[in-house]
Amino acid sequence: MTALRVMGYAALVAGWFVLAWLISGSVVPDGLTLPHVDVEGAFGQAVVARAERYERFLLVLWALQTIVMLGTLALYARHGGRFARESAAGPLGTGMLLGMLGLAILWLAQLPFTVTALWWARRHGVSHVGYLQAVVGGWAELGLTFVAVSVALLVVMGLARRLGSWWWIPGAAVFTGIAALVLFVGPYVYPGLERPDDSGLVGRYRQLERAEGLSGIPLRVEHVSDETSQANAFAFGLGPSRRVVLWNTLLDGRFTNREVDVVLAHELAHHSSDHLPKALGWFGLFALPGALLLMLSTRHLGGMGDPRAVPLALLVAAAWTLATSPAQNVISRRAEAEADWKALETTRDPTGARGLFREFAVTSLGDPSPPTWAHLLLDTHPTLAQRVAMADAWEARHG
Repeated sequence: MTALRVMGYAALVAGWFVLAWLISGSVVPDGLTLPHVDVEGAFGQAVVARAERYERFLLVLWALQTIVMLGTLALYARHGGRFARESAAGPLGTGMLLGMLGLAILWLAQLPFTVTALWWARRHGVSHVGYLQAVVGGWAELGLTFVAVSVALLVVMGLARRLGSWWWIPGAAVFTGIAALVLFVGPYVYPGLERPDDSGLVGRYRQLERAEGLSGIPLRVEHVSDETSQANAFAFGLGPSRRVVLWNTLLDGRFTNREVDVVLAHELAHHSSDHLPKALGWFGLFALPGALLLMLSTRHLGGMGDPRAVPLALLVAAAWTLATSPAQNVISRRAEAEADWKALETTRDPTGARGLFREFAVTSLGDPSPPTWAHLLLDTHPTLAQRVAMADAWEARHG
């Protein structure tokens, strides 16, 4: 390796850590210690037992599904390249066809787990979706995934055929640009969002919005009660497309106005803390080493410019996502904890926050204190017990 190349890699690594440091700040006080929470006392013994039983089955199902996913992709990586010799679609067309074929095989292998998870959710009253609807919806989702993967492969293979082994640097930048475009456009094309018809809700939302230094961010309601009894909310969009969305299951009477206000303040905090642009930055930071790994792992097959490398690339991408999920979840949990803290600062209502998190355990059957391995691998939010503890810590600090 030449000295110039070593210096180039060193500069990339240094830049990576500088950017990570710049976007990793938080308003949560340094050294904040969360008090112990008696989980059964806080949530109720029956609620905890039911949530643990519900989540335990889903964790086993996830583990089996992950094994099948990696096994299916490994078999496809070993044997899928033979289809490249039988295609007359050209290198780029063949690569996209191999990508779509791999996804179709994977979707079929995952279908039994999807149906089983739906059966479990229906049995516990969490989901009202029919089995046929789930399968048809799966085809629609698969179609969108086909488009996304096809575009990604077109970009990667096109760059690899022009730039050789250095494609991964501009490739990561292009992926980040595409992600930014999707994040910006998403609120304009997201179906089923309606303006709230409760003037009291809108008035409280505007008051919370001003308290967090924001203005003009639309509030929308998504009607999901025909499909699920779970409650949720989310923030998305960039710049003028920013939105806050409530599921209508938060407004069906099970949650008090004070609890809904905590949700509103939490989602507004994602915008006031620039969590979505920061998430985009993290996406780019993880895309860079991921693209490098793709380049290195496919060199013996001619690189990503050769369609024979596509089946292996699918396996590497899935393994990279799984391997980095603990780190990405840490980043996500940090942002969610900051949003919880800012919601407490805005509403000054730890009682409402505790009531909200307890009701989440009841309505969504979320385990308040899941196993550590599951929390590290799967949880994008602090546990419900940790969120109650944060409300307690905030109250202790403010008397």
